[in-house]
Amino acid sequence: MNPQLRPLFEAATRPYVGAGTFAWHFARGKLRHDPVFFFLLRRGLLPDRESLLDLGCGRGILLSLLKAAKEQYQTGVWPRDWPVPPLNLGLRGIELSESRVRAARHALGDSARVDLRDLRDIDLPPCSVIVMIDVLFYLGREEQERLLDRAAAALAPGGLLVREADAGAGFAFRVTRWSENLAGALRGEFAQRLHYRSAVQWIAELAGRGLSVRVEPMSEGTPFANVLFVARKGFG
Repeated sequence: MNPQLRPLFEAATRPYVGAGTFAWHFARGKLRHDPVFFFLLRRGLLPDRESLLDLGCGRGILLSLLKAAKEQYQTGVWPRDWPVPPLNLGLRGIELSESRVRAARHALGDSARVDLRDLRDIDLPPCSVIVMIDVLFYLGREEQERLLDRAAAALAPGGLLVREADAGAGFAFRVTRWSENLAGALRGEFAQRLHYRSAVQWIAELAGRGLSVRVEPMSEGTPFANVLFVARKGFG
């Protein structure tokens, strides 16, 4: 890991110590090996106004990173070539797993709101940015489309950040799918049905909801076929 990132990494994962050994190791593994989290900060993709809504937030790792980023920046510990992190952004997560919500609430305290809800039947509040990291493929095709409809409607002019696997990426996608099937089996979810789309199909779904879309490869350092879709709702 880049030594510049070590203070931020430690600050973001330290709050999980009291949430259990697994939660702590999971948070450290995700931040160490999954490039999407630091990418969002390094590229300045998050606004500094209103609120962020993390759908399917899991254990709240992104929210913990944003909390730590604000604290680190304010104490003068921040990568020299990175933009200023969000300092005035309200944080909210929604997650279906009760155990993950408990871990997130423990780590975040009162710095973020984390709700135990099902994304398939919740009204989304107005917000300046919505993040969905590895969420949509767990939903059926029609459920995906309804959630995207609600997300686009909830957005103020700004951004929707979606990370999904590209089903058109050949062998790298097959590795991604095998990995997710194995992870599901380890959780005891042997019959889970996953619904992937190609990057071209995801772009069409987002553009069809009035969003401009930019694609960022998001598999650096991994064998996977992950892509980040940076979708913007027009201003004015």
